Amino acid sequence: MKNTKIAIIGLGYVGLPLAVEFAKKYQTIGFDINIDRVNQLKNNTDLTLETSSEELKAVNCNSLSEVQKSNNGLWLTTNVTEISQANFYIITVPTPVDKNNKPDLTPLYKASETIGNILKKGDIVVYESTVFPGATEEECVPILEKISGLKYNVDFYVGYSPERINPGDKERTVTKILKVTSGSTPEIGKKVDAVYKSIITAGTYLAPSIKVAEAAKVIENSQRDINIAFVNELSKIFKLMDIDTNEVLEAAGTKWNFLPFRPGLVGGHCIGVDPYYLAQKAIKLGYNPEIILAGRRLNDSMGAFVAQETVKLMIKKDINVKDANALVLGITFKENCPDIRNSRAIDVINELKSFKINVDVYDPWATVSAVKHEYDLDLISDISEINKKYQTVVIVVAHEEFKNFNLENVTDDNFVLVDVKSMLPKEKSDMRL
Repeated sequence: MKNTKIAIIGLGYVGLPLAVEFAKKYQTIGFDINIDRVNQLKNNTDLTLETSSEELKAVNCNSLSEVQKSNNGLWLTTNVTEISQANFYIITVPTPVDKNNKPDLTPLYKASETIGNILKKGDIVVYESTVFPGATEEECVPILEKISGLKYNVDFYVGYSPERINPGDKERTVTKILKVTSGSTPEIGKKVDAVYKSIITAGTYLAPSIKVAEAAKVIENSQRDINIAFVNELSKIFKLMDIDTNEVLEAAGTKWNFLPFRPGLVGGHCIGVDPYYLAQKAIKLGYNPEIILAGRRLNDSMGAFVAQETVKLMIKKDINVKDANALVLGITFKENCPDIRNSRAIDVINELKSFKINVDVYDPWATVSAVKHEYDLDLISDISEINKKYQTVVIVVAHEEFKNFNLENVTDDNFVLVDVKSMLPKEKSDMRL
């Protein structure tokens, strides 16, 4: 670990908290291609809310030379040449899926090209982005070799340590989550593990190979996805039986080994994406996964299901559907978090719009410009902007602010309230999952 100089490639939800922690012990450089993002962080502002201004102030340096003169500290940059002094590179770029739900490794390819241009003998490159088993060595290493002209496991080495960040979680922060590590040789595995172990108070687990570490990551979220799909299907079945799903789950939960999953929309950068990476690799190998893709289809159907059931309730209450006003509460992918990536709230919104319903969206956590860019929606960001009456309110995300939301101020006497996350008492809503 002595003389380790770290560069973090990608300063989003994963990369930034990692950079801040490493900067407390090592010379650390944070790199991102987003100029606005880097400038905000230099001004000690993190719009993802994963790090505080105080945390940034404590590690931020005014120049690269200031970092070089000390044993620790963080320099933030968009200049590739400034990260060339590092010898331990950590790539934390996103790995999304395209419109056909096929893995899009473009950010990973570009990051590998960036590092390939500055790679030196003896350097270690660690990937944290979620991928299918084999991607690091089959997809990324050839790029590093081709551009750098160096030989893998002779001149440079690679590791994989899957991210386990839970956006918005202030209890299980990066240092408090056990970290899986791996390396391209046994010796490099130990080096990678030691570097992470120096900041991860929860400890580390050194996997026997990079492929094992990659596979472990991709099944973590696939497992959650399948379990949530099961309770989502239960909610559809129990609705036909006029049984409250949450009451059933509470009763079943009295057994010691019953898993406490709850129905809802499944989005975000991990659970709604990772299963496709595993499925795509399996299909390429000639195996057609059944359970994994069935779970994905079921979870992807929930937004439309919520909207359609909302319309049925409106009809039962003699509310004219066409040109009705609907207020959707929440656009982020989870509660008490500003992350809007792959939010399935958009499925509810689009399905309601298909019935010619006028839909407004309010979310105190989301950023107006980000929502406009990602979903082309004009978000209501201030509750005082709501100046009309709604015939339907759909609570999609369980933000704390919605628990005491005054519905009387924004609804007609006759209206439908759908509580997707069951955050309100049962008697207050017309439907909950």
